[in-house]
Amino acid sequence: MDEQEIRKSFALEQRHWWYAGRRALVRRLLRGVPAGRAVDVGCGGGGNTGVLRDLGWTVAGLEHSPVAAAIAAGRGLDVVRGDARALPFADGSLDLVMSTDMWEHVDDHEAVAAESARVLRRGGRLLVAVPCSMRLWSGHDVALGHVRRYERDELVGLVERHGLRVTDVRSWNVLLRPVARLRRRNNRSESEMDEVHPVVNAGLRAVVGAERFLPVHRLPGISLVLRAEKP
Repeated sequence: MDEQEIRKSFALEQRHWWYAGRRALVRRLLRGVPAGRAVDVGCGGGGNTGVLRDLGWTVAGLEHSPVAAAIAAGRGLDVVRGDARALPFADGSLDLVMSTDMWEHVDDHEAVAAESARVLRRGGRLLVAVPCSMRLWSGHDVALGHVRRYERDELVGLVERHGLRVTDVRSWNVLLRPVARLRRRNNRSESEMDEVHPVVNAGLRAVVGAERFLPVHRLPGISLVLRAEKP
């Protein structure tokens, strides 16, 4: 992701429906999990890192981009510059590795998965969110620097090959998938992360929030969210 897109994402992060929904999802999935040591790999501006901190975790955000790292550090977060393919943490030293919408940016995602498994202690948890389905590939992905979108079996296989036990994999943003597919049909090069009218923003946030009460998590969505443990 280029510097302009990073700064645009940071400007939108606190109010945009998509970011707010993702923070709420992270908060919900980790509610009740005993807090410990964590890393948010590819933390961007640090929105989800802040969620972990607020939940009581001792968390560092790991970020490759100097621009994003500076933004996250400016929020008072502990940020480490580094590469997801060679995490600067000792074997078995972490209770949680979280990575939201980062794996799709890295050509060698096998190395990213291997490193995530390496730094987890036994019983430690992995939480990963990625964009779902190459059927939704568009200029939006190109603009954000994606190299792939994931199918469910592909993501599960990737994690399991590196010795982790998948406990749950679900779709997110299911209700809005038809809208996204229609909108992206003719998109050749543009990011969709733009300012949204407050009324529309509130409506989209409500739609995403409603999914927690509906049996839609096994249907195709815009994103996949996987949880795993290290045996």
